[in-house]
Amino acid sequence: MSLNRITRRAALIGASALPFVATGAAYAQAKFPDRPIKLIIPWAAGGPADAGFRILAESVTQKLGQPVVVENKGGAAGVLGALALQDAKPDGYTICQMHMSMLRQPMLNPQLKYDPIKDLTYILQITGFVMGVVVRTEAPWKTLPELLAYAKANPGKLNWGTLGAGSTQHLAMESLGLAQGLSWTHAPYRGTADTMRALMSGEIDFASESSGWAPMVMAGKLRLLAVFTVNRAKRFPDVPTVRELGLEVAVDSPGGLVGPKGMDPAVVKILADAFRAAAQEPRHLAFLDNMDQPLLLLDGPAYRDEMAVTMERERVLLRKLNLLPPA
Repeated sequence: MSLNRITRRAALIGASALPFVATGAAYAQAKFPDRPIKLIIPWAAGGPADAGFRILAESVTQKLGQPVVVENKGGAAGVLGALALQDAKPDGYTICQMHMSMLRQPMLNPQLKYDPIKDLTYILQITGFVMGVVVRTEAPWKTLPELLAYAKANPGKLNWGTLGAGSTQHLAMESLGLAQGLSWTHAPYRGTADTMRALMSGEIDFASESSGWAPMVMAGKLRLLAVFTVNRAKRFPDVPTVRELGLEVAVDSPGGLVGPKGMDPAVVKILADAFRAAAQEPRHLAFLDNMDQPLLLLDGPAYRDEMAVTMERERVLLRKLNLLPPA
């Protein structure tokens, strides 16, 4: 048999095997996941982001047949999850809750070397967060204008908290303060639950926080002065928005799910489909209603595009607030 005939036969055998190779790859892909998935929540346990994603994790565990294990990494203004993703394999077994601080902090801190658009894989946008200004019920301020007037008359006297410097809650309140020339002291905490504990203990005078305050407001332990959202919160229809009070600050803070850079689109789809379905289940929808959070589902590519636009808008805001480090 000539060498040419052997070569042709080998080529034919190789070509005929290609469909089986492709099928084998597809079969391997279809097996994802075949071990537990780690879901990083970059906040301390007990806050609204943590609670909502734990509900999703339980549902997705059932859907995918593998445990989705929540790991809390609180502190550092919520970027510890993004940093962990930089060292994780892009195999879908390490994913993280995405939030605005992960987008914003690299602009605020030059030591953070990850690019929030290029160095993450966007899986699914899921929801937003209602944010507001709360005080203890025994506090003398009944309205946000009263609080701001007191701050103006007493420079440097008020202490207030958020879940971190450079967080959306922080920037929203600083926008109000800078617009009116106020001087006060910001105290960052590891998460909403920690901020609420500090407020209840009297460590701070007020908090600008996401809706982890809702149960305490409902119980009469805290007073909600205003919300930063465009529309009033469903469960607090008598509480005005900041914009309604004549203060041009409105905050939309979408959150979702991301993974390491370079994830296989097929794995992304499996995760996105499972979390999308979980997000629309009655238990999660009831949680969103209880926290006054909207369901804002958006596929990964569109989510990434929206965040790219938002990042540039945030850069302009940070520059106006003199919060960007020197170039």
